[in-house]
Amino acid sequence: MPGPELQNLQELFLSHLHDASLWWEAGVLLLAAAGAIMVDRTLGKSLGERSEQGAEYDLRRMTLKAGQRILFPLSMLLGVLAGRALLPGLGHRGDLLDLAIPLMLSMAGIRIAIYVLRKTFRPGPAIKAWENLIATSVWIVVAMHLLGWLTPVLAALDGVAMQLGGMRVSLLDTGKLLLSLILLWVFALWLSRLIESRLAQSRHINPSMQVALGKLSKFALLTVALLVALETVGIDLTALKVFGGALGVGLGFGLQRIASNFISGFIVLFDRSIRPGDVITIDNTFGWVQELRARYVVVRDRDGVERLIPNETLITTEVINWSYTDPNVRLKLPVSISYDDDPEQAMALMLEAAGACSRVLADPAPAARLVAFGDNGIELELRVWINDPQSGLMNVRSEVNLTIWRLFKAAGITIPYPQRDLHIRGGLPAIAAD
Repeated sequence: MPGPELQNLQELFLSHLHDASLWWEAGVLLLAAAGAIMVDRTLGKSLGERSEQGAEYDLRRMTLKAGQRILFPLSMLLGVLAGRALLPGLGHRGDLLDLAIPLMLSMAGIRIAIYVLRKTFRPGPAIKAWENLIATSVWIVVAMHLLGWLTPVLAALDGVAMQLGGMRVSLLDTGKLLLSLILLWVFALWLSRLIESRLAQSRHINPSMQVALGKLSKFALLTVALLVALETVGIDLTALKVFGGALGVGLGFGLQRIASNFISGFIVLFDRSIRPGDVITIDNTFGWVQELRARYVVVRDRDGVERLIPNETLITTEVINWSYTDPNVRLKLPVSISYDDDPEQAMALMLEAAGACSRVLADPAPAARLVAFGDNGIELELRVWINDPQSGLMNVRSEVNLTIWRLFKAAGITIPYPQRDLHIRGGLPAIAAD
């Protein structure tokens, strides 16, 4: 409840509604608001441009951003204080202005508090986008408390209710539930991100286990946040039996694929078959694993395209993991030469071409093999090893093949092409000349 002074101010305001002093005070408020808007648009824009020059969490930038948020209420407060000092000299009271002073102070304090909390907890981009709405909502509640309107409003909201079975549900209870759920949900998300960042810095936990523990902690925290929010507003948790039964039926019919992907995600994490950074091939998709999510895996290919592959697909489909136990990958490059050329010289040049590529490993050493005597020439094969398949395979093939071509051309070694001998056993009868 507001203090006696504020109640007296309210009574004076209502009793002097038709007094000329009230209109003078209203004019002062309008002038103060107009001036505050002009100051906010001019000086606030300058503060915003200067704040963009700093780092994301630089102290100077945060100070400028905070000043930008309280520029309007402080400017209006200065205008109100100036009017409050001038009106008694003109023979008018300042009761309405006395009400406006704590409202402006509370607005400035709430905006600063919300901004500091957002920077401290860093809950995500959604809170940043809704920061002004959150600050305004909190200020409205505080303003109603200062004006003495909060208790009647809460009583009116509590009066609008309906009976659901043996439980009474009012608008006030619904609002408390939503507010508690939002606050606890944001806190749970922040705490889960803090746990994930701590796990990511640990050198004794492998990447798959880090993701698994992070997801388990996030799921557990969100569940606890939901249960605590329900308990806060006095909802009996035994009433969730009906919801649990409906959820079970939904999982059995319409949500079985979602549940399957969710469970498959934890299987992939705990058996460590797929880890962040692994290079995989699945359904003709070659790329490396970017993220392991609850429902899907993000795989980025060489074209920069990110494919979202359901976790269930990783369980039921054959997956080639190029870096499962060892990042070393062997590439085979087939080469053909003419029967008129020396295969030993060609194999030596192929090994030289392999050594000229920076991505080809010296250990294991490249090897050249004579594979077969083909129809069109001698079939050779160059075998090389690389340890960075995430950087691509085709670019290594292209570089080595181009070097082989240059070396063969300089040495006079011919790369044959298919040839066919055509034997004509009979012909058309000769056409007599006219």
